[in-house]
Amino acid sequence: MGKLIIVSNRLPISVSKRRGELRIQPSVGGLATGIKSFYKSHQAVWVGWPGIFKEALQSEEVPLVERRLEEEKCHPIWLSKYDIENYYYGFSNKTLWPLFSYFPNYAVFNAQFWRSYVKVNKIFAEEVEKLASSDDMIWIHDYHLMLLPKLLRERLPEASIGFFLHIPFPSFEIFRLLPWRKEVLEGLMGADLIGFHTYDCAKYFLESVRRILGYEYSLNYLFTEDRIIKVDAFPMGIDYEKFASLASNPRLQREVRRLREKLKTEKIILSVDRLDYSKGIPQKLEAYERFLDKNPGFRGQVTLIMVVVPSRTRVEHYVNLKKKIDEMVGRINGKFAAIGWSPIWYIYGSLPFEKLAALYLASDVLLISSLRDGMNLIAKEYLAANESGTLILSEMAGAAKELCEAIIINPNNISEVMEAIKSALTMNKNETRKRNMRMRERLKRYTVTRWARDFVESLLQVKKKQQEMATRRLSDKTAENLVIDYKNSKTRLVILDYDGTLVPFFGRPDEAKPDTELLGLLEKLSENCNLVIISGRDKETLENWLGHLNIGLVAEHGFWIKDGEKWRLMMESLSNEWKDELKRTLQIYVDRTPGSFLEEKDFSLVWHYRNVDPELALVRVNELKDALLTLVGSYNLEILEGDKVIEVKNAGINKGVAASYWLSKENWDFILAMGDDWTDEYVFEVLPEKSYSIKIRPGLSKAKYYINSVRGARLLLRKLITGP
Repeated sequence: MGKLIIVSNRLPISVSKRRGELRIQPSVGGLATGIKSFYKSHQAVWVGWPGIFKEALQSEEVPLVERRLEEEKCHPIWLSKYDIENYYYGFSNKTLWPLFSYFPNYAVFNAQFWRSYVKVNKIFAEEVEKLASSDDMIWIHDYHLMLLPKLLRERLPEASIGFFLHIPFPSFEIFRLLPWRKEVLEGLMGADLIGFHTYDCAKYFLESVRRILGYEYSLNYLFTEDRIIKVDAFPMGIDYEKFASLASNPRLQREVRRLREKLKTEKIILSVDRLDYSKGIPQKLEAYERFLDKNPGFRGQVTLIMVVVPSRTRVEHYVNLKKKIDEMVGRINGKFAAIGWSPIWYIYGSLPFEKLAALYLASDVLLISSLRDGMNLIAKEYLAANESGTLILSEMAGAAKELCEAIIINPNNISEVMEAIKSALTMNKNETRKRNMRMRERLKRYTVTRWARDFVESLLQVKKKQQEMATRRLSDKTAENLVIDYKNSKTRLVILDYDGTLVPFFGRPDEAKPDTELLGLLEKLSENCNLVIISGRDKETLENWLGHLNIGLVAEHGFWIKDGEKWRLMMESLSNEWKDELKRTLQIYVDRTPGSFLEEKDFSLVWHYRNVDPELALVRVNELKDALLTLVGSYNLEILEGDKVIEVKNAGINKGVAASYWLSKENWDFILAMGDDWTDEYVFEVLPEKSYSIKIRPGLSKAKYYINSVRGARLLLRKLITGP
């Protein structure tokens, strides 16, 4: 592996200019602080915007800043004020952020913002290309750069590219509102590994890819025409030891005592949020107000220290939110305050680390009421620092998936939040420590360094898997050898699946009629080899479409074969008396599932759901399989789950049995089999070792090779006719 290139909107080093003087200092932010130590321990470079417009610098200052940043292993992306206005404040934070945070009514769909987003992603791609080589690992971060993976894949096709989204990925119904949804997904698909904080977000992404781009997935792997992409959850950790050691710091302990003496209250509730409508700050204040209303005995005994960190202060919704928070704090303090006590101590601004650490140690409760949060590292930092503090955590925060021993709340349920505050303030300390011990053990094991290492190792693993699959891809040289072997042989057997191999698979069985090109190809091929089409289609359809050709035909996955003039059953003692009973059940699911339909064959029933809403299909497929399992027990039947179909048929017959019939007819010099479906695995399984077996599209298979498409399959067959 070469060097590690980390790419994010902002560098971990911030450049500013005041009164003509340059200031270069560490950036404030979860990502910068989270993986700063990790990237500095590697041969690495961090690429991003340094926080200052290039036009704000004198020409002689630019190389000075670049040299200083290079010392910190950073490479700047110079952006103009216009770029930041439209790409950052515009598309990133007025379009993507509200949409991904489930505030679609706040999202602005502006074509100018989009053009600037495309432009800046291209600027990043050009700069990264200058730094990268084919053996480097590129790790791209967050929603500002969702087009970058594809742009880099086009420039550096062999590079290892990972992408991690630090904010939530929304459900399909929200994501589909984005006018440029297809372009964003295609941008992300340039990565080899796509990571999220939670599995829910990974699942939403996979569903959006399937619905919008049409790519299927299995076991968290997406299968495209030419490679596989892994999608997984990597919950971000913290520097546990850094926060766990705070309690033993004498200076911080003095600050804690000073805070408690100043507040003169028995209990302290802490709230730390960036100013954002996704953080649920008004809901938190409303719940606290109701708590004081309903529990007058706590007045004068508890103080809410509420830290609100300024953010995007030029965006209208944030300005309005700040005004609302100010008014609510003023009203609550005015309503309940007494001499020497205010219910809320409101801090609007960024706090230095030591001040924040003292608040962690001094508080009895941390209240997080996010309406939507990718992770929320504040919750993890608090638990690491304060072993006896009680955590109230929104179920909408990604951290809730890990910190399940916290008091979990729905932030929109004001009464529930109010009761959670009371429970946290009155909880037995032994109970609190017992809960915290379990959560702290998890945080200690899965630190931010472990998170980064896991992501990097997963990226290496998926590249290895891609390389293994690449060795199975039918190369030009292997294809040439295949054609030569075909030409040099005397007895040749070619076994082909139909749907998905010779024609694209369409929604309904009657939509894949062979075109003139295919018919001509099969006719030419049958003149100098024994050609067999093995399909799941009924024999009437195959006879109508292909019966005039001098080829062998297999229908219904092997029940019917045609080797000459007439069709015959592969197994004479077959029964279909079960069909009427199961047909009634299958028809119920057709009626309950818009877009599905039932196909009846001689010895099988097939429920098709290709045109069904994918979410509904997942539910109905599982329901139907459970219903069928209770019915097939008294019959010798099996349930096959194919490509958007569920088929019920007599057991013991499959494509492999049918293929064995032709394999046994002669000692073939040359054997080729091609298929795209898992039912074709039966064929691949029975082939002799010397055979050529090819799966259409990459994926897990017993086939020796794969090619990318139906078009590739036809091109290969044409080479058998015309020669290499």
